[in-house]
Amino acid sequence: MTSTHTICPYCGVGCGIVAIPDGRGGTAIAGDHAHPANHGRLCSKGAALGETLSLEDRLLHPEIDGRRVTWERALDAVARGIGDIVARHGPDAVAFYVSGQLLTEDYYVANKLIKGFIGTANIDTNSRLCMASSVAGHKRAFGSDTVPGLYHDFEAADLVVLVGSNLAWCHPVLFQRLEAARHARPQLKVVVIDPRRTETCDIADLHLALKPGSDVALFNALLAELDRRGLRADSFVSQHTHGLDEALAAARANDVGQCGLPAADLATFFDWFATTEKTVTLYSQGVNQSSAGVDKVNALINCHLLTGRIGRPGTGPFSITGQPNAMGGREVGALANTLAAHMEFAPADIARVGRFWRAARMATRPGLKAVDLFDAVGRGEIKAIWIMATNPVVSLPDADRVRDALSRCELSIVSEAVRASDTVDACRIRLPALAWGEKDGTVTNSERCTSRQRPFLPAPGEARQDWWILSEVARRLGHGEAFAWQGVADIFREHAALSAFENDGKRAFDIGAKADIDDAAYEGLAPFVWPAPAGRCAGGRFFAEGGFFHADRRARFVAVTPRAPEHAPDEAWPIRLNTGRVRDQWHTMTRTGRSVRLAGHRPEPTLELHPNDARASGVADGDIADVSSAWGRAALRVHVTDTVCAGEAFVPMHWTAQLSRAGRINAAVNPAVDPISGQPELKHTPIAIRHLIVAWHGTILARRPIMLPDLPYWVRIKGAGHHAWLLAGDQPLSAARRALSAAVRATNPGPWIEGQGGTAAVIADGRLEAVVSLGPAYDGSVRDRLAPFMTLDRLDDGQHASLLQGGEAADRGGEICACFGVSHAAVEAAIAGGATSFAEIGARMHAGTSCGSCRPEIRALLRAARPRKVA
Repeated sequence: MTSTHTICPYCGVGCGIVAIPDGRGGTAIAGDHAHPANHGRLCSKGAALGETLSLEDRLLHPEIDGRRVTWERALDAVARGIGDIVARHGPDAVAFYVSGQLLTEDYYVANKLIKGFIGTANIDTNSRLCMASSVAGHKRAFGSDTVPGLYHDFEAADLVVLVGSNLAWCHPVLFQRLEAARHARPQLKVVVIDPRRTETCDIADLHLALKPGSDVALFNALLAELDRRGLRADSFVSQHTHGLDEALAAARANDVGQCGLPAADLATFFDWFATTEKTVTLYSQGVNQSSAGVDKVNALINCHLLTGRIGRPGTGPFSITGQPNAMGGREVGALANTLAAHMEFAPADIARVGRFWRAARMATRPGLKAVDLFDAVGRGEIKAIWIMATNPVVSLPDADRVRDALSRCELSIVSEAVRASDTVDACRIRLPALAWGEKDGTVTNSERCTSRQRPFLPAPGEARQDWWILSEVARRLGHGEAFAWQGVADIFREHAALSAFENDGKRAFDIGAKADIDDAAYEGLAPFVWPAPAGRCAGGRFFAEGGFFHADRRARFVAVTPRAPEHAPDEAWPIRLNTGRVRDQWHTMTRTGRSVRLAGHRPEPTLELHPNDARASGVADGDIADVSSAWGRAALRVHVTDTVCAGEAFVPMHWTAQLSRAGRINAAVNPAVDPISGQPELKHTPIAIRHLIVAWHGTILARRPIMLPDLPYWVRIKGAGHHAWLLAGDQPLSAARRALSAAVRATNPGPWIEGQGGTAAVIADGRLEAVVSLGPAYDGSVRDRLAPFMTLDRLDDGQHASLLQGGEAADRGGEICACFGVSHAAVEAAIAGGATSFAEIGARMHAGTSCGSCRPEIRALLRAARPRKVA
């Protein structure tokens, strides 16, 4: 079979993948050992990509108002609608909302169309939710949005400081690289700075569980302490920076006590940072997703500028992005406050890009950032919005307001691969786009490495790539000549040429060496790190010898003062809500939700709550909680844990209205943003928690979808050849049995057979079509007990009897290892049977020996078992 070298479509690590279609609709997935990002490693999500390629729930044909139409009619409607609105209300009445899931070529075309030919900068990307604060912090410090270092720096460092990053779950392959480096060099120390005790703490020598929002206070205190100890890199600071005195004055006025950290832990951190030349500070959403995110970024960059620890192997601040092509979007300018190719809205840049594009109508000022953009839609100021490859009805804060805004918009357009999406449901014109495995182009990862994403599957139905859709609309708007590319290689060459146009080293982003490659060279393009200017070698680090991108070529220390989150807890809303990701899911689960093995680890949207807060709220583990804020509410399964501090709660952001009754947590998240970056404060919303009283809990497994009655809680999960629902209701149990029995049998016909303990099933010709289990108490093991029966073609007498008794008694306890389908219960049994180390667990059942994402949890089970054995 033919193999295709491509790139994983998940996080910003940018792992290389080898895809081998089997010719029967399946595809084998393996890590690419030749790719510099992962060297063959994959995480659980990447390894399961072959399970996500079905055409189930795909948008395969254009639709207008729910009716299938031809491409000609759909494109005419889009172009006519945009043209009419521009004529009546001006270009600023139009907006695009795009995505880090787009390839660079798609991004480039979208940005060129709206900024150079429609004439507005109202284009923003869901990367605004991910790394906008880092972009702004880079620009303030360096004069450009430039990541100074490379992944190798984590392995070369002697101290790695992880700030607001659960690397083990959110960027598992980098975690694996760091873990391997630590094993090879035990002297490498790891510090985790995070209010939660996450799985990343498994390899930490020190965990600083600081108070939410106090990062600036911590790094200001570090800056002042480093200077007090005489660790200023005098030559570097004097020759290559400005503003240190002001930054130090702000830092010395700082009260580190607001961090709430033990003095001994602070002293240890300061000592390690002070005495370790090779230090990398890696940061992610815990820093960026804040109303003070930009100040947090600059506070930690200040410490690296003071010590000159930047641009050399094993040193520097490093922003790790959350999306596969967030960096590509930054390169092309697909943010409302940037123009193109790392150029801004300065008059000279506007003129330069206008000349290059031969633009018909150049945007001349920044546009609206994501939250403000949808507010403008809601107010009726933006009358046409085109959403591409993203799901803002779920992912944006105050998400119900986003849905309401779209419902009132005069012209709402979505280009999307998936039909079953909250945002697709909210838009009038639906354009079928290609998905991963079908798209062709490039992406850029967090270390500035550009790689080819190559197709290995045919385009399904009438789906088309986004650049083609955009170009067809541009042609209908009268701009065909400027959008007359024959393929993605043409677009890439233009993108590369713009990066070099009138550059002369003034801009960090320059890939001019690729501007003249032919189609064959583009097809075979090997991964490369920018800059790649014509006539020079590509790649490398920035700023070891200065060369910053402010006009005077000096970096800026930025004086920052701690600011509390925008909304403080109070008597009505006493708990701080933090949102984020879980290990085996991605964004809004339109892709990962298709995988059976990825569904086992965290099958429900959960509320992680400290035992003290659980008692105060009147909830226990397994209960359903009503979580409310001043903006909205959600219903979630309670998980009581001491991994969160008292007064704080954590909820994953993945669940949608397609997959849950009320798991869309961003409906309750506040819309406060950083005043500079516009990035939302997704990590801090005051909430209240109350016990949602239910009369029963239940589980349904069925081969065909069912229409549920109105229930206060349900979650839908992918199973092997079936759908699964976890339910809870407030009506009497007897009434629930009748209603759910009717719903199941409506789509899963066959004899209804009552069993024991609240179990009933539809069994037709010996084959299990559906099974229902209802009872007054929550039992999280039911799905795992019943699922094996759904894989059988026919039940024998013993299996029939076991099913109707509620399934096998053994509790799998949920998946711990998605790669090999190993449960918590199996690992615990191995430990009880004598396994005392991770190596022994791996040898017995392979758990943790593939992607490695489950290793922290396996080690936690081993640690928990030791006190019991001693006792």
